[in-house]
Amino acid sequence: MQIKEIYSHLNGWEWIQVHQPRIWNEIVTTIESIDAEMYKTKISEEKTMKGKAVFSPTELNKAFKEKLEELGWKEQRTSYYVTDNEKLIRDTLFLSQEEQKKIIEENGKTPIFSYNQTDFEKERIAIEVQFGKYSFIAYDMFVKHLAFYVGDKIDLGIEILPMKSMQKEMSSGPGYYEGALYDLVRQGRGVPSVPLVVIGIES
Repeated sequence: MQIKEIYSHLNGWEWIQVHQPRIWNEIVTTIESIDAEMYKTKISEEKTMKGKAVFSPTELNKAFKEKLEELGWKEQRTSYYVTDNEKLIRDTLFLSQEEQKKIIEENGKTPIFSYNQTDFEKERIAIEVQFGKYSFIAYDMFVKHLAFYVGDKIDLGIEILPMKSMQKEMSSGPGYYEGALYDLVRQGRGVPSVPLVVIGIES
């Protein structure tokens, strides 16, 4: 595969070029090392493409997982406590997990344990490879990456997406780069408040 487009949100691309150029080269090399045509293994059941061999999101994800894990990228979690009181959430948002629980309990509320998980993290950079449903992309960018950034677990989030030209050869209806770019840009220049690099790939 190859990188077709790159969008830098809050100078994310510029940051990685200066601070982690080796990691960027690792990401580019990983993408280029995967032959997407090998994963046209799914036979579509959809009316417009019935019987046609299309890209398998599951197999593509597996290929990325194998390549990145070989290079030391690992799953990462950030845990926190939530409650039903908006003021308490604001007061505890940036505290440690233990402090959140203690303060919520001291205020007579029930702390509810929650967490966000990212598939790949290395040297304070998180990667999400997204061949799933369209809504998952927004969750990655506006919730996952942001949660890790606010929790001081990462300095940058990277979202790898298929271009429309590749997405239209998938039968499961995943999102695609151009649509995600539109959703990101229309929020304004500062939202979400986490540096991101959005990568559009094609076969």
